[in-house]
Amino acid sequence: MRVLVVEDDPGVREALELGLSLEGHEVKATESPKEALALLPWAEVVVLDVLLPEGDGFVFLKEIRARSEVPVLMLTALDAVEWRVKGLKEGADDYLVKPYSLSELLARLEALYRRAHRKEEVLAYKDLRLYPRRMEAYRGERRLALSPKTFLLLKAFLESPEEVLSKEALMLRVWGEAVEPATLEVHLSLLRKTLGEPNPIQTVRGYGYRLFLP
Repeated sequence: MRVLVVEDDPGVREALELGLSLEGHEVKATESPKEALALLPWAEVVVLDVLLPEGDGFVFLKEIRARSEVPVLMLTALDAVEWRVKGLKEGADDYLVKPYSLSELLARLEALYRRAHRKEEVLAYKDLRLYPRRMEAYRGERRLALSPKTFLLLKAFLESPEEVLSKEALMLRVWGEAVEPATLEVHLSLLRKTLGEPNPIQTVRGYGYRLFLP
């Protein structure tokens, strides 16, 4: 498994990184939600602390859920029932209270991984494939290096192939609100560059854009 650990305590963070690595898993660990978002496309499961130096873990969980369905296990010292309920309602898949057993943590992560991959969704069109849970996308056999926003743009197109999507519709699907048109144009340009030729994103003047390949 590729495990992303988001934890503010250096001792816990290093122990998790070492323990999971010794069990044969790939691990990347950080205390920064901003850095974690950049690593999200890489991760197959996430271990998330509630108390983070740059903000509330519950708020960050909402940001994760806006971008990905990757399984999230919340790891925290907050053991009251209301905290566990809040975490699950906000989108966590599991909740483990500190102090914890590494063997139990591993078992829970492996269960989340199996559940996520049992019925893995794939969006496909011609030679394009996108895996929402893993946040991976391919053109043929080439894996596409996409930022979180360009990934969501491609996801929007693959959810409605050959359908014309307005700028407003794309903004809502990717940002959840209206943004500057120039922001959308920049991300569309980056996506087109990453996809390469023949380019499947067509501009339909006066209407918007569509994903189309003959």
